[in-house]
Amino acid sequence: MPGAMERFLSEGKGRGLKAGKDFGIGELVFTCPAYTHVLTVNERGNHCEFCFARKEGLAKCGRCKLAFYCNVTCQKADWPMHKLECSSMSKFGQNWNPSETVRLLARILVKQKMHPEKTPSEELLAVSEFESHLDKLDNEKRELIESDIAALHHFYSKHFDFPDRAALIELFAKVNCNGFTIEDEELSHLGSAIFPSVALMNHSCCPNVIVTYKGTTAEVRAVKEISPGEEIFTSYIDLLYPTEDRQDRLRDSYFFTCDCRECATKAKDKEKLEITKYGEPPKPEVIKEMIKYARNIIEEFRRAKHYKTPSELLEICELSLDKMGSIFEDNNVYMLHMMYQAMGVCLYMQDWDGALRYGQKIIKPYSKHYPAYSLNVASMWLKLGRLYMGLEHHSAGAKALRKALAIMEVAHGKDHPYVLEIQKELEEK
Repeated sequence: MPGAMERFLSEGKGRGLKAGKDFGIGELVFTCPAYTHVLTVNERGNHCEFCFARKEGLAKCGRCKLAFYCNVTCQKADWPMHKLECSSMSKFGQNWNPSETVRLLARILVKQKMHPEKTPSEELLAVSEFESHLDKLDNEKRELIESDIAALHHFYSKHFDFPDRAALIELFAKVNCNGFTIEDEELSHLGSAIFPSVALMNHSCCPNVIVTYKGTTAEVRAVKEISPGEEIFTSYIDLLYPTEDRQDRLRDSYFFTCDCRECATKAKDKEKLEITKYGEPPKPEVIKEMIKYARNIIEEFRRAKHYKTPSELLEICELSLDKMGSIFEDNNVYMLHMMYQAMGVCLYMQDWDGALRYGQKIIKPYSKHYPAYSLNVASMWLKLGRLYMGLEHHSAGAKALRKALAIMEVAHGKDHPYVLEIQKELEEK
């Protein structure tokens, strides 16, 4: 889109992107093909390894029998990247377990060798220009990078003359700050990618654009009216949480403090941290302790996902909700977080009624706490709609699906495959 946007120096933020014309809500601002991408291991067989198309009857790679493709065209196009892993997966078997970051970085190294010139995805920002924030890495982050470098050498040494250690540390740091996760319409993780031009946009907790994905292409659409000269802002993080939590996450992952209107005013914090209205109002120190407990249990649950059974995870959710419920209202964001986790466990266990009960509690506060046209709200309406339909509550299901559709037509565009799929679901019921 020539003249539609312009790279510039944003005061206090460094490089940024500003509009060169008016954009209306739902209008496509720009697109960016992936510089390189990698499908998550859990989605193999469900999505094409090359284009991320979701379909049945994908053809598997004849060598490793672990990668799947739409057709020979996709398979041939992906071979320069897939060959990095094909023989290695067969050789290591169950012991083949590089992280997604390692897999993505291996592909970046190949891409840089194959295409040293500027690629279409680097129209606004080149991979070489990415910030690494090396000077801000703590010991834990450096140790993780060292572990990733060891895995890169272990699983990919056959294919590379690796850059020196310092160059690899810098590249891993760049990927950690500038990588993207591609998700489906229910926000399930599909893979990781590098979208250089998209990485140029600065963060705001009240963004005016949203990033969605059509296969392996990122699409950026306006979710507010944007005027010429106005900076284009996306959000780097989940916006559900109160200001202090958002700032902690931004400092930890992206090494800056947000100064947007939302962070300056903390306008939504009170309702996001709503306290129970029953009985005597709890003392400030009691509230503070419960917030501390909530943050700790969120982190504990994140770790527990790797080693506890679904029933044990559900018990953690239920016990924490019971404890927090003595101080917090149900629409408190920490309550909502654990309800969301509980809903996810119920879906995994195919406890549809349990999942529906949690979803029904979540949706109204989500709609209040998140900005308009939030993918989190759309995905919750979508999950509810599909649960209702599966449980034969067709009227409630159709209503929920239409709510999801209203958001997704703005965020994804009216011709997006996900939008067309939901329209088809509504027509069939």
